[in-house]
Amino acid sequence: MVYKQFLRPILFHWRHGDAEEVHERTLALLSAVARSRALLRGLERLYAYRHPALERTVFGLRFPNPVGLAAGMDKDGVALAAWAALGFGHIEVGTVTGVPQAGNPRPRLFRLPASQALINRMGFNNGGAAALAARLAAQPALSVPLGVSIGKAKVTPLEAAVEDYASSFRVLFDHAAYFAVNVSSPNTPGLRALQDRAHLSGLLTALQAENRRLAAERRVRERPILVKIAPDLAEPAIAELLEVCAATGVAGLIATNTTVARVGLHPADQARAAEAGGLSGRPLHPRALAVVRFVAGASGGRLPIIGVGGIFGPEEALRMLDAGASLLQLYTGLVYEGPGLPGRICRGLVARHA
Repeated sequence: MVYKQFLRPILFHWRHGDAEEVHERTLALLSAVARSRALLRGLERLYAYRHPALERTVFGLRFPNPVGLAAGMDKDGVALAAWAALGFGHIEVGTVTGVPQAGNPRPRLFRLPASQALINRMGFNNGGAAALAARLAAQPALSVPLGVSIGKAKVTPLEAAVEDYASSFRVLFDHAAYFAVNVSSPNTPGLRALQDRAHLSGLLTALQAENRRLAAERRVRERPILVKIAPDLAEPAIAELLEVCAATGVAGLIATNTTVARVGLHPADQARAAEAGGLSGRPLHPRALAVVRFVAGASGGRLPIIGVGGIFGPEEALRMLDAGASLLQLYTGLVYEGPGLPGRICRGLVARHA
């Protein structure tokens, strides 16, 4: 309540509403908190909520609760301990590329407050896989699973995409509990073409070969590989994608990424809705829910799903889990609801089963 009534209005009007600057300053603050044991303990006491009923094991990994941080919030992994202290059950960093890239020109992140949505065209701005690996190697082990989202650099042609993904996979293998293969961002030209059968099959086959090789070389378990899909795929295309996932031994699916559609927006946001990029937040929730439900049904419930899209509280979280998701991720909901959201969702999940 304090966040929504007092802090959020200040943040939303900071520097004429520059959403990306607010994001960067928030990350810098959380990064400072992550370096202080005392501050981390304080954050944990304020926000984290633990209960045995929340624990679960999905694709071979143990999660203290199902509520995770989506990729994009902390691309370069600068505040990991702080996210864990806020009560997230897993953290996904990235999307990271094989080489550093600046991303698309600013401004590239926009709020649609009446719709409780965001539009972004960030373009995988990140410091590169090697820099992320070095940062992760220098940090203490996390108390929750760390996922790494990998993508194709803008300068990499489609025919060289496999090696681009594989290079990031190799560099980050020792630090990731699982990998998310991002083939669905609308902000890298040509990237979504990697969701079609031929491209996706080649990419996943190559990554699984690297997975087996590196695991055998290091005498560790293979890393679960997940595929993040777009909400804009029609059901026949999703069904085809699921066939590829089954054939290549994919461990799970992340549904969904942002959408290029502009459905369900408040009239007050129509002008801002013309901005190019992917839309996230409340308007995405019905479509994300439908995709999760379809994937769960088409896969016979055998493929674990991380449900993402418009989760702003326990109600949306429960709907996503009832649709077939095993885990959840937050991004836009956190922007609008504040740092208490993971704990509030977890309490709601426990209350439902009390």
